[in-house]
Amino acid sequence: MKPSAALTTCFLLVACALLTATVAAQRGPTPDPLVKENATVKLTEHAYVIPDNSVPMVPNVGIVIGSRATLVIDPGMGRRNGERVLREVAKASRNTDLYIATTHFHVEHTTGALAFPATAKYVNSKVQEADFAEGGAQHAQIFASRSPLVAELLSGAAAGRKADITFDRDYVLDLGGVRVRFLVVGPTHTRGDTAFFVEGDGVLFSGDVVMNQSFLAAGPVSSVKAWLSAFDVFDQMRPRTIVPAHGPVGDGSILAVNRAIMQGVQTRARQLKAQGRSADVAAMTVQTELQAQYPGWPRANGLLAAARAAYAEAP
Repeated sequence: MKPSAALTTCFLLVACALLTATVAAQRGPTPDPLVKENATVKLTEHAYVIPDNSVPMVPNVGIVIGSRATLVIDPGMGRRNGERVLREVAKASRNTDLYIATTHFHVEHTTGALAFPATAKYVNSKVQEADFAEGGAQHAQIFASRSPLVAELLSGAAAGRKADITFDRDYVLDLGGVRVRFLVVGPTHTRGDTAFFVEGDGVLFSGDVVMNQSFLAAGPVSSVKAWLSAFDVFDQMRPRTIVPAHGPVGDGSILAVNRAIMQGVQTRARQLKAQGRSADVAAMTVQTELQAQYPGWPRANGLLAAARAAYAEAP
């Protein structure tokens, strides 16, 4: 029997929580999950990032500035972080027109939008809106259980912020001389994963779909075929700078690294399935082999889900 969307979302949330807890345990005590102020980096003429400094539960926050309006991508976790982001935006831009967008529904990416004024317009895909409606409150509850500070940050955030503008798969936002293309590429990390390409500047805000020096965080809804298709689309864009959801910013070459790893997962899972190995054995084999190739890379547990997805998709 095929699981319901809500049940699948539940499985995904638990998997993400376990993965984050494992990574945190490996690294030891971590800094507070607060967006760092006075740390904004200018990437190109129109694109900026507030780096996450690899702090768990903090995203790389994107800022794109046109002559008319400013777009903020992934405004952080909870109202307090959103306020920090707004202060950084005010230092870089005098635009009064604000737009908000998010790479996926997880609360460390979305709930900072609650701090933004009512005049700011949240542009979101219909599938990501559905993802949050089905799993946002539970995701907030899981995160809030981690520490009193996280609980404080997420207080009153479970309902999230509703989108002012929704779209199906593709949307273009003109900020005044700067066009940003929104593109839904899931099911990858989540069903509603959305990438943002700043045309002209060659900057891709990839969310968790492309990472730098990290394995990709696959989950129960992931499709390796969809992930490889997303890479095809990104290749056509020819990004010069890629800003992942978490971790260091990279250049366009990290796309090829991600592709090679995911193709390796797909090829190896198919081989093992053809040899009569079970999905569990295939997943563990893939994880062990790739960890040996890339020792020290985080999110290795995502290889298990990616391998299982590739196994299920194999003929």
